[in-house]
Formats: sequence, structure tokens, C-alpha cells
Amino acid sequence: MASVVVVGTQWGDEGKGKVVDLLTNYADCIVRFQGGNNAGHTLVVDGKKYVFHIIPSGILYQDKTCMIGNGVIIDPGVLLEEMDELSEKGLPVTPERLMISERAHLIMPYHKMLDHAREASLSKGKKIGTTGRGIGPCYMDKVGRVGIKAGDFLDPDQFMDKLKNNIEEKNFYLTKQYNAEPASFDAIKAQFEGFAEKLAPFIGNVSVALDTARKQGKNVLFEGAQGTQLDIDHGTYPFVTSSNTIAGNACIGSGFGPAHIDEVIGILKAYTTRVGAGPFPTELPEGDPIGDELQKKGGEFGATTGRRRRCGWLDMVVADDAVRLNGLTGLAITKLDVLSGQPKLKIARKYMVEGEEYTCMPGNIRKTSLAEPVYEEVEGWSEDITGVRAFEDLPQQARDYVRRIEDISGVSPIIVSVGPDREETLLLRNPFAKE
Repeated sequence: MASVVVVGTQWGDEGKGKVVDLLTNYADCIVRFQGGNNAGHTLVVDGKKYVFHIIPSGILYQDKTCMIGNGVIIDPGVLLEEMDELSEKGLPVTPERLMISERAHLIMPYHKMLDHAREASLSKGKKIGTTGRGIGPCYMDKVGRVGIKAGDFLDPDQFMDKLKNNIEEKNFYLTKQYNAEPASFDAIKAQFEGFAEKLAPFIGNVSVALDTARKQGKNVLFEGAQGTQLDIDHGTYPFVTSSNTIAGNACIGSGFGPAHIDEVIGILKAYTTRVGAGPFPTELPEGDPIGDELQKKGGEFGATTGRRRRCGWLDMVVADDAVRLNGLTGLAITKLDVLSGQPKLKIARKYMVEGEEYTCMPGNIRKTSLAEPVYEEVEGWSEDITGVRAFEDLPQQARDYVRRIEDISGVSPIIVSVGPDREETLLLRNPFAKE
């Protein structure tokens, strides 16, 4: 039995979905432990594209159990849409294949209304770049101890009591502070009664189910969303998400004891991208020919928002932060193929900020915005590597690039991705295999 956590090491969009899909081969249970439908995992399987926002991507396997942990916040409408889409593709989602934690909080319509109203009220330079999906306001209610949980679907009286109290409070803010339209109690009541009927069979105690699986010797895979630099505590605050994205939250967001985690795999894109606002020291600005080529060749558009991803050189300051914060035991390097054709590649080793040297991301956002990367330059390669199926068959310069990442980070690569399809992946070490 082994328990493996997969996390993003950068600002998200590193290709976690593909890596999770690969490792799901060896897992019995796949668990999503944080975030909401502001994140997306894109998979290409047999030429077919799948995009997941809430359901763990392991759902593509018929013989696996997928779980949505208590650390996830759920938009019931979006979840049901995903379930319907999968059913239409011949992959029906049943309670035997998916469990929803009774402790997971629900994104309500008034959360989305507040999200849009708050972002609209900010001046241009202070906008966070929220997806507008109600993520922040939902987590605020959770911390404020007024949130509505999935388990409340099983207790209609409690659900309605919480809804009534929340509508009264939220409408005060919507109408008085933001001069926006109020939320309708009757409309939300009717809509969510329908959601409750459909989702009730899926709701249970994920923590107990995981502990049972562990005692039965089953393999468990924890699937993170977003990336380390978007962590609410350790990221480039305030340009972050509203949850903890690092590996420690795999235990908190699912109810699984930390002593039972065996491996933490960090997904590292071979270059760096970021969606939305916030500092990005190694960014190649729009219009830069190399940055534009990476964006085009890598298909760098957000899986959830469709927004253009900002592109830049590999930032090993960011990677080293991820190694430390997550306790990484292995790296999965993705989109190595996108760098093919670049004669020279740059790797950021440290920052200079107002004459001071930094080897980690500054905690002060003003200093982060002033960070100037200090690069080392390495040789690139010209060959198309998408057909390569063994690490030793990669061009020497590509192998050197991967090994340089290992030398700097101190963490060995276990997976190297050379294309978007499931088959275009080199598995160097299986984290579920016993030594």
C-alpha cells in the first residue's frame, strides 16, 4: 500500500491532470483535496480531450473510486454538468465510483454574486484576477462558520435555516455596499432542492472511507489543484487562490493522517506560466517572440477560464520554494517538447531586489514585483521529441536540461512528458512500486 500526493510547483497549469491520469493506473482511490471549479485539469486520451473542474480525473477509469474531500468547495450545478457530460461519453458516474465528503462546503449563487461585485469595485491595479466563480466568498463563509456543507443536503431543515440566515446577510452587502441586485431565497431554494435530490446518494464520510482503504492495503492518490505559488499562506499574496495548495493540505482536506503519506510528487512545467494578475519574475511579455512561441506551441490557455497564460523561462527559485514547502520526493517534468527548437534556454537561479539577493520568493509583494531574475544559459535542442519513449533516447541537450533541474532542486525526476497524449510520457520511477 502507498499514498502519493501530486501538487503543482508553480502557479498552476503545470499538467497535473495528465500525471494524475498516468498514476491512476496504479491507484485504487483518487482524492481531490482542495480548491473548486476555478481549477481545471485537461487530459488527452486516444485523441479525445477531457476537461475536469471538480471531479478527480481518475474518473476516466471504470474500476477506481474517486473522492471529493472536505477541503474542496463544490458548485453543485457545475458538478452535475460534469457528471452528465461523462455519462454522455459512456462513463456514467455512480455512487460506487464517486464519493463526496459530507464536510465539503457548497458554492452558493450569492457567493458568485459577491465575487463579481467585489472584483468590479476594485481599481485596475488592485484587481486580483478572480475567476468570478465564488471561490473566495465561499471559503470566507467556511472560515466565518456560516457555510453550507454538502451534508446539509441530507438535513433539509438545517439547510433551509442556514440558507435563510445567509441570504439575509449577503443581500445586505450586495445591495448596501455594492449597489447590486439581491439574491432570491425562493429561486435558490428551488434550485438546490433539485441538486440535493440528485447528489444525496454520493455524500458520505471520505475520511472513514480512506482509512478503511488504507487498512485494506489499497493505493491512494491525492490530486491537488492550482500550484504552490497560489497557496493562500505561502504564495504571492494577495495574488493567490483562497485555499492551501501545498501537500500538507492533502491530509487536512481529506481527513487522512500525515504519517500515512509516502510520496509527494511535484509537477514542474519545463518553462513557467501564470494566468491572471500578479508578479511573474521570469515572464516574457506578450509580443516577445520566444514568449509568444511558447504560448502558441504549448496551447497556453486556461482550462477553466480560457484566458491566455503568461509565459516565461523556467524559474528555479519558484521550484526550490516548492521543494521546501511540499517536501517533494519526485518531480514530473511536463511540456519538455514545447522547448524543442529553442537554440538557447534560460534558467532563473536567484532574484535581485533593490540590490539584495534572494534565493526564495520574497514575502513582501512589492519586492516580489521588483524581482529581477539572474539567469544561467544552457544549450537547447532542435529535434522533435514527441515520439521518444525512453529517456536515453532524448537528445543529449534535453537530457542535460532535465538533469540540470535535478541538480539545482535536489529532487530526481520520476516522469518526463514529451507531448499531450497519455502515451507521450516517460515513467522513470513508479512512486507506487515498492523498492
